[in-house]
Amino acid sequence: MEAWYLLYCKRGQLLRAKEHLERQAVACLTPMVTLEKIIRGKRTETCEPLFPNYLFIEFDPETIHTTTISATRGVSHFVRFGSLPVIIPSAVINDLREHSFDNVTDPETPLSGDKVLITTGVFEGLQAIYTEPDGEARSMLLLNLLNKQVYQSLDNRLFQKMQ
Repeated sequence: MEAWYLLYCKRGQLLRAKEHLERQAVACLTPMVTLEKIIRGKRTETCEPLFPNYLFIEFDPETIHTTTISATRGVSHFVRFGSLPVIIPSAVINDLREHSFDNVTDPETPLSGDKVLITTGVFEGLQAIYTEPDGEARSMLLLNLLNKQVYQSLDNRLFQKMQ
C-alpha cells in the first residue's frame, strides 16, 4: 500500500536524489520557500527548500523495496523511529502542498525597527536601528551620536542584526 515517507539526502544532493527517484516512478515532494536575504551585501530573493536535505516520497514498499530507495544517488537514509521508516500522514502532505511559502524574510535579515550592530568602518561597535533599504547594497540606519539622532546610509556588509 502506498504511503508517504521521509528521506534524508546527502548534503547538496537533494535535487539529484529527487531526479533519480522520479525516474523510478516515485512521487516526490520538496516544499520550496522564497526567502528575502542579504547575500554578499545585496538584498535578494532566493528559492530554497523549506526543509533542507529532507525529501518526502510516496511509494509502495511491496513494489519498490526500501533498499532500492536507499541506494539511489543522493539519498542518505530513511528517517526512522526505531527500526521502521516514518510514515507521514497524507493530511500533512496535503497541507504542505496547499500552503504558500512566499515572501518570507530570513531571520538574520534586519527589518524596519530591528537593532543592528555596526561591525566595521568608522562607526564600528555602535548600535543602530535599521530603518529601510537604500538600494540593493546599502541600508538606512538611525544612529544616536552625541545625543542626536542621525540617519546614515551604510553598506549591508558593515552591520549585522542583533539577537
